[in-house]
Amino acid sequence: MDRRESAALLAYIGRLDPRTIRTDPAEVREQLDRWHELLAEVPAATPQGWDARVVAREHVLTSPYPIMPVDIARAWRAHRRDRLQRHTDPTPGADPDDPVAWNAELAGTRRAVASGRTAPVHLRQITGARPRPELEARLREVGSCIPARARAALAPYRPARAAREAAIARGLPDALTVRCEWCHAPVGEPCRRRRIAPDGAARGSTPRATPHPGRVDRAAAHRARQPETT
Repeated sequence: MDRRESAALLAYIGRLDPRTIRTDPAEVREQLDRWHELLAEVPAATPQGWDARVVAREHVLTSPYPIMPVDIARAWRAHRRDRLQRHTDPTPGADPDDPVAWNAELAGTRRAVASGRTAPVHLRQITGARPRPELEARLREVGSCIPARARAALAPYRPARAAREAAIARGLPDALTVRCEWCHAPVGEPCRRRRIAPDGAARGSTPRATPHPGRVDRAAAHRARQPETT
């Protein structure tokens, strides 16, 4: 606020709460100097929902104490902090190879959001909607989004998944659709090596490349109980 806006805000507050009115010229100047000093960086109003008069009116309605300039300054800082917390930096349009221009545009966007000139940019949430029918048909046509050569190259680094895919390709049941009763691996998780210590407690948690035989049998029985789809 400039000095004129601070004076206008003081006049508005005086109409709502006469306790803030000063009649002595020296006290009026001192009061205006104090308010302007504390509200110099606080805007009177912004296009994005901030209005110092609304804050002052809310204080008069809810607090028995006369409003002070720090009450408005603190409310503005909380408002600005909330805007920045809801803001996600968009990718600058500057050349990424020019760090000065890149950082300048990024900082300028943040200042615009903090000052209330621009609305915060929200990060788009991932929805749980089903894929479009044409995408499902395309996936069925290609079989997998990972090329066969890439899948073969990745097999040594994920043996459990490779063994699972190989078993399904041979027509065997997917063992990971049921819980393993031996190592207690949940559905979707690979089996783990479970050793029995001398004290009778189970030890070991190394993932197995292949599921336990009992889990394979349970998966086969589970698939046999499923109704056939046409």
